[in-house]
Amino acid sequence: MVQWHWDLHKRKPTGGKKRPYRKKRRYERGGEPALTIIGERKLRVKRCRGGGIKLSLASDMYANVYDPKSAKSQKVKVLRLISNKANRDYERRGVITKGAVIETEIGKAVVTSRPGQNGVINAVLLEEEKS
Repeated sequence: MVQWHWDLHKRKPTGGKKRPYRKKRRYERGGEPALTIIGERKLRVKRCRGGGIKLSLASDMYANVYDPKSAKSQKVKVLRLISNKANRDYERRGVITKGAVIETEIGKAVVTSRPGQNGVINAVLLEEEKS
């Protein structure tokens, strides 16, 4: 279901009502959510306004993880999704978004990129707490 990003139905800054003076325009539409999951790498190519393209990641099993201690990045396999604060349902379905915590081969990492918009999973390694 497409989401509309227009503001003709909202109120004015003064609190008064705005009356829509025209219908919705196609350029005010949003796109479908990508809902990136763990699996074999699949990219979707979207045409943007102005003729450009945007890569949307449907699924991937690898992430570029940055280690703050060694200040190096490496491509590692994603094992599972631990938590996703964006949406509880995404957590159940295994959908990766920005801010999601994933478990990788080298430890837990938090996703810093927007896979549905950037076409890549970038993450930063979390420091393990010693008990």
